[in-house]
Amino acid sequence: MRHIISILIENESGALSRVAGLFSARGYNIESLTVAPTEDASLSRMTIVTRGSDNIIEQITKQLNKLIDVYKLIDLVDANHIERELMLVKIKTTAETREEIRSTAAIFRGKIIDVTATSYVVEMTGPSDKLDAFIATLSKDAIIEVVRSGATGISRGEQGLHL
Repeated sequence: MRHIISILIENESGALSRVAGLFSARGYNIESLTVAPTEDASLSRMTIVTRGSDNIIEQITKQLNKLIDVYKLIDLVDANHIERELMLVKIKTTAETREEIRSTAAIFRGKIIDVTATSYVVEMTGPSDKLDAFIATLSKDAIIEVVRSGATGISRGEQGLHL
């Protein structure tokens, strides 16, 4: 099962390495990882997407909680949450395909942020399955490059990940 683990961690060198090391030492895969400072400059929020049974995720969270850099963590899958991912996709265009790509991007609420004589760069945010669906509408030959941020998320309501 897919899990999104959100961690409040010290914003210092080596913290990311210790978390990644914990996963690799136990043979667990990190599907995506995002990290950025919070409103408190001494803390960062790390969002890890991984897959595993409930027992494996429980073991991972217990091990993460033992790390000295970790202040607090939650598995967003256990709570009502909002999840988003950012994607930039560079697409080959021709005079014949430009309008079709433009309208497809609009249907998915994508934004064309760069235009050249032979390509578009489309920016899109949303749940991962929405981004996957957009990619599936494109011809494999038309895709020049895809860059994705990985999922990030926040719980709904007044509860949150804070000290």
